[in-house]
Amino acid sequence: MARGFKPLVLLVVLISTALGSTPLLAQRGGPRPPTPVIVFETQMVPYSDRIEALGTLRANETVQLTAPVADTITAIHFDDGQRLEAGHVLVEMTNAEEQALLAEARSTVDESRAQFERARDLAERGSATRSTLDQRRREYDTARARLRATESRLQDRLIIAPYDGVVGLRSVSVGTYVSPGQVITTLYSDDVMKLDFSVPEVHLSAIQIGQIIHAKAQAFPGQIFEGTVASIDAAIDPITRSIQVRALIPNDDRLLRPGLLMTVELERNARQAIAIPEGAVIVEARDRFVWVVDAEGTSAERRAVRLGTRRVGEVEILEGLEVGERIVTHGGANLRPGSEVRIRAVETGNEPLSDLLAQEQ
Repeated sequence: MARGFKPLVLLVVLISTALGSTPLLAQRGGPRPPTPVIVFETQMVPYSDRIEALGTLRANETVQLTAPVADTITAIHFDDGQRLEAGHVLVEMTNAEEQALLAEARSTVDESRAQFERARDLAERGSATRSTLDQRRREYDTARARLRATESRLQDRLIIAPYDGVVGLRSVSVGTYVSPGQVITTLYSDDVMKLDFSVPEVHLSAIQIGQIIHAKAQAFPGQIFEGTVASIDAAIDPITRSIQVRALIPNDDRLLRPGLLMTVELERNARQAIAIPEGAVIVEARDRFVWVVDAEGTSAERRAVRLGTRRVGEVEILEGLEVGERIVTHGGANLRPGSEVRIRAVETGNEPLSDLLAQEQ
């Protein structure tokens, strides 16, 4: 039995030393060595409460391009998903009759203008009466009005992009006979996106026009899109007790698309507060504690704290700590009241633990 016990004791001593705890032999006799710890120095930082919501993206402008008249499509000048400029002709419809009428109307305008100018020259020389000049002017005006009407009918057989944007999928082909109101495609203006989301009425006072919002989507992990609140609905929904809010998000790189589901974060109650790493807090029933290292950096005391708002990886301290105090973030599990400590590293909250363990004060 005695021979088998020594290797076991040696193994326990090696494990205890690697974890930074007091070796078993030191516990059985001799002074307890200081416990190595990693600390965090408290300071005032900008802090705020966060409101989260789910929102759906919409294009800044959306229009369904439809057939204005019943006729047959003779030409299509766009592809699915193509980006277009305002004035681009997307679809042409049968217009042979309108083209003939247009040629006739232009000829009539040219003739009536020549007659009017001739009558005006004769009237200036006194060779034509005033009534003849007025008649030629009426004929010229009538011919121009008929030309505009013919151009308008011809325009009805062209489907034109009203603004810059990108088209969706087309639903027609050359030769399709379309009826008035039939959808040809949809045009989206996507340089700026609208994000509509609902906020509970209890947060109504925290929402303001021009407020910054941050949004993210599962389609773009790790990427955050910034926007501003553009408008707030005039009424609260009596069923959901929430209000609709619309934010505008720049989309210069055209990553965002209409219909995308996004998580929205808004900030309220901006303030300066003490925030510490969440892992430094010790939970015992309803009480919360932290280990605070003294000014000399040789011992630590357990102190009760009152917590405030939590953020990812950190928590606000409302009571119990002062600015400039050092709290234990790693190694606190080995501490006891009156334990001596040795500060191994000071963290700022951003370093990997492996880098901190490699440091030595």
